[in-house]
Amino acid sequence: MGSESRKTFLPLDPMSFSNESKAVIDFIADYYENVEKYPVRSTVEPGYLSARLPESAPYCPEPLDDILKDVHDCIIPGLTHWQSPNFFAYFQANASTAGFLGEMLCSGFNVVGFNWVSSPAATELESIVLDWMGKLLQLPSSFLFAGTGGGVLHGSTCEAAVCVLAAARDKALKELGGWENITKLVVYASDQTHFTFQKAAKLVGIPPSNFRFIETSFSTGFSMSPEKVRIAVEDDVKSGLVPLFLCATVGTTPTGAVDPIAGLGKLAVEFKLWLHIDAAYAGSACICPELRHYLDGVELANSISMNPHKWFLTNMDCCCLWIKEPKLLTDSLSTDPEILKNTATKSEAVVDYKDWQIALSRRFRALKLWIVIRRHGLANLMHHIRSDIAMAKRFEEFVRKDRGSRSWCQESSHWFASVVGGIYVIRCAIGATLTQQHHVDALWKLVQEKAHTLLKEREH
Repeated sequence: MGSESRKTFLPLDPMSFSNESKAVIDFIADYYENVEKYPVRSTVEPGYLSARLPESAPYCPEPLDDILKDVHDCIIPGLTHWQSPNFFAYFQANASTAGFLGEMLCSGFNVVGFNWVSSPAATELESIVLDWMGKLLQLPSSFLFAGTGGGVLHGSTCEAAVCVLAAARDKALKELGGWENITKLVVYASDQTHFTFQKAAKLVGIPPSNFRFIETSFSTGFSMSPEKVRIAVEDDVKSGLVPLFLCATVGTTPTGAVDPIAGLGKLAVEFKLWLHIDAAYAGSACICPELRHYLDGVELANSISMNPHKWFLTNMDCCCLWIKEPKLLTDSLSTDPEILKNTATKSEAVVDYKDWQIALSRRFRALKLWIVIRRHGLANLMHHIRSDIAMAKRFEEFVRKDRGSRSWCQESSHWFASVVGGIYVIRCAIGATLTQQHHVDALWKLVQEKAHTLLKEREH
């Protein structure tokens, strides 16, 4: 590249940034205008993209128009459209205009807020917004900075699980006298608990054989029985093992089941288990007063996490983690190299979030959640939750009234099948931001059509 080319190369030019950003925003707006027209699940074959894109990167810069055309022609066909109003698979992955705006500001500032001095506003806003969110959920003050605890934003539940398991592990090993006792530690969760906790346990060194799945059943709504947990814990104690960690779930992935927090909490206190509440999926609903009872007993927990990027209109990624004793987390995860030392760190009022997570670098996620809460307000956030629940109840009523359609189950471009209690079921997760009642009605019509077609085929 010649000297003239180097002079004109401006990776961040305010004028082009403004023009090109507007072009991308228009492109995204057009995508949402038409997202309902796309097949929900991509129909491409593996390796499709290699046949459409060049084998090597370009030597010279290419126009944005050409790039956006390739996004439209090559990338969009390979997407599963999570934001389609006809998407009912996996779980909600809410997006909103406020979420986009927050994400734009986060990316625009592009600060790396690993400690307070690296961007004071990033740290302090995160502490404030975690207390806001905790108060919306009516968490006890023992989980808030305004009280004796505190919170942090992670990218995912898996990150939060690894961190709290590491803190619980290190606390227990210190009491037991050393790392040689790690093979004695046992983790408990229901057979409906998300598999991320099994993965997290492996990552912190808990032997796979020491992970206990507590069986659930239809009769209890697939929630975890404290009595069954007690039996498992007592058996392990008799065997010379050390009960370490119990995960309770508010909204399991397969069925949306809610574990009895209060009963499990009393058990955890009795056996000195670290109780973590995984409210990633349904925790957002607890901002509604009529649904807050699902968190009753939270005061007995050591930590709790929920994901605003699922049902709280906050674009990926954003996971809230609150912990009663932050020092246990920082004792397990902190590092103190000379390059990160500063006079502010000596202040008790300062939080260095690098010691609350796995990685050193971190995004300014708090800006996004702060804007979502401010832009919508509690009233509209509750309306969003209640509207989705009303649509889910409507779909449930359709199913109850039509026994014929219950005999059919298969993967679709709109939903996925799941195995619950040893049987296959259709798993329908209502909650995409753009979904309205007529989309739910159309889904039920599709289910009926598929069921009736299958029944006719069986008759022949």
